[in-house]
Amino acid sequence: MAAPQTVMSLRDATATLGARAVLRGIDLTVDSGEVVALLGANGSGKSTAIRTVIGQVPLTGGELELFGTPFARFRDWRRVGYVPQRSTAAAGVPATVREVVSSGRLSHARLRPLGRADRAAVTRALELVGMADRARDSVNALSGGQHQRVLIARALAGAPDLLIMDEPLAGMDLASQDVLAEALREQVARGTSVLLVLHELGPFAPLIDRAVLLREGLVERVGNPEALHDIACHPHDTHDAEGRAGIGAGLSMSELNPGTRR
Repeated sequence: MAAPQTVMSLRDATATLGARAVLRGIDLTVDSGEVVALLGANGSGKSTAIRTVIGQVPLTGGELELFGTPFARFRDWRRVGYVPQRSTAAAGVPATVREVVSSGRLSHARLRPLGRADRAAVTRALELVGMADRARDSVNALSGGQHQRVLIARALAGAPDLLIMDEPLAGMDLASQDVLAEALREQVARGTSVLLVLHELGPFAPLIDRAVLLREGLVERVGNPEALHDIACHPHDTHDAEGRAGIGAGLSMSELNPGTRR
């Protein structure tokens, strides 16, 4: 079997917000077909790491590659799907659920009307997140959790090779979480690589291949997601018997305008 391709790589990445160093030299990779979870307390740098990968927060040092291409030369954004933190980004838009999800196919359509394959991809994405019965409804009639499902469906409709999600389970009831876990399971079975920020593992736990624990802009540990989640929830238990913090190496896309590098 061929060795897995590295689809995303951050090496010695640093980033600042204002005058504050938020990432202080992190390494992280995501391989083809792999599910990697970023864990850590609020302010540890998880969301900033993701925003660095999509170019929303520029690196101040280090290197970023997507699908083996340095970020400055990367153009094939249709290969990357992004779901922001729980958001009502679609709220106030005079559009139906299907129209919003269809926007995820624009980079494939390349300014032409959506074809049969595009419409089928939109329908499948709606079915995956349990929103097919709301396809004709206005997005303004949805709850916050339903808005999140629509944004996830929009990303899935683009059939990305790398799917990045920031707290996708936030604010969702358990039934919705199970629906999304099943949708993610299907995407991974199709070969999609996934990088996600999680506060609670929930039903995603069995799907995660590797977890990366961030603390104060550094990678503290890499390993089993459930063990690292316990550490993230109990930060005073992160030192070994000699009082030394465990060290790991390991990453890091807001809204993408298909075909445009930010």
